[in-house]
Amino acid sequence: MRTTAALLTAALLAIAARAAAEPGVVIGSKAFTESIVLGEIAAGLARDAGAEVVHERQLGGTRVVWDALVRGEIDLYPDYTGTLEREVLASENVRGREALEAALARRGLRLGPSLGFENTYALGMKEERAAALGIRRISDLRAHPSLRFGFTSEFLDRADCWPSLRGRYALPQRDVRGLEHDLAYRGLESGTLDVVDLYSTDADIRYHGLRVLEDDRRHFPEYDAVLVWRLDLEERAPAVVASLRRLAGAIDAPTMSAMNARVKLDGMSESQVAAAFLAQKLAVAAAAPEEGVVARLVRNTRDHLALVSVSLGAAIVLALPLGILAAKRPRLGAAILGATGVLQTVPSLALLVLMIPLLGIGAPPAIAALLLYSLLPIVRNVHAGLKGIPEPLRESAEALGLPPRARLLRVELPLASPSILAGIKTSAVINVGTATLGALIGAGGYGQPILTGIRLDDMGLLLQGALPAAALALAVQGGFDLLERVVVPRGLRLGREE
Repeated sequence: MRTTAALLTAALLAIAARAAAEPGVVIGSKAFTESIVLGEIAAGLARDAGAEVVHERQLGGTRVVWDALVRGEIDLYPDYTGTLEREVLASENVRGREALEAALARRGLRLGPSLGFENTYALGMKEERAAALGIRRISDLRAHPSLRFGFTSEFLDRADCWPSLRGRYALPQRDVRGLEHDLAYRGLESGTLDVVDLYSTDADIRYHGLRVLEDDRRHFPEYDAVLVWRLDLEERAPAVVASLRRLAGAIDAPTMSAMNARVKLDGMSESQVAAAFLAQKLAVAAAAPEEGVVARLVRNTRDHLALVSVSLGAAIVLALPLGILAAKRPRLGAAILGATGVLQTVPSLALLVLMIPLLGIGAPPAIAALLLYSLLPIVRNVHAGLKGIPEPLRESAEALGLPPRARLLRVELPLASPSILAGIKTSAVINVGTATLGALIGAGGYGQPILTGIRLDDMGLLLQGALPAAALALAVQGGFDLLERVVVPRGLRLGREE
């Protein structure tokens, strides 16, 4: 128990130290290559202006990054005017730059200058498939109702995307699936999908040999690339804002597409691509901070262990008394088991997102979600272990004159220890796997290389997260097997070890 408490304390101190070391400028980016490259370019300009910078990469979709900006958890991020008008501020019917600037100013935000290119939505097909069917325009899709569509969840739900696109073109297709953007391309390659949503500057268009369908009814609005930052950044770091304004008109569409291709096709990192652009275009010497495989593994392991140990330790502290209470008070126990069971049914990604408004981005919401997921196996096994103690043993303890508290601590919990430890072990192993999702909201850990590997179609990067996560889960299970020899009385282990 002392070892567990020491690990829990150390993990909490590590997280607190990271939170206390507030950087000068925090830049966010969404979970796709172009956003990360633009974030790295902004980070390079901010460093050139003398600021200490942290770039929170791959923070999920638009709403996650936008909410982080509004709450002040990040200072700026790259976005697109069409997204801001039609998605973020859809209820306000904002149209045009002047109206958009006013709407952002009311929220304490500034719309930066146009970066010089537009990245609009589009639909695409494999070139040979489109040629065989004679499809060149979106309106041509009406004649092929059996085509299978695969869109990102954001594209499926956004008012300016599939819902209105389907109505404007009267598209009859019903086989429409939601999936990650990078996985949709694999669907095209395998032949399980026919049409996917694209970004017009996406390197995957060339990489996968796609035909971009003409938006012949001009459905999609303008998506001019911009930076959005907090007004207080102009007071705190005016030199940084002045440096960022140098990006006005500095990136045209071919340049952005080429930068995306260098990451996707040539294997360069987003940091290297951004540094090359800054040096060539703006004469800014922005050294690309590269991290080796070993250093990245150490950092991811540290972050993952912190998420797992803190959430599991807190779950044990909370679940043990809940399980005891459930066993001692049957009516209350039904409610406790029911409540923890309901928590377990909430999808893990949804639970993570639900925690963001309460705890922000990063480790805290991930730890809270993992804690809630860890409760059920422990509570249920504590309850089952205590209820499963034979009645003669209970009566013997009472006959010895032991008070209830002593009976619980000296007799009942030791007898129930195999079941309790099994519940904790189950929670720990589940926790290790589920913690990979924390990377979607900036919590780090092994999920970071997994997400990057999926995005870049890089199996090596994906395995840098998947294999250590699997190894850690096995190590945790083995560690609890050894702990069982120490915690569980030998007499209770004899039958199980034969």
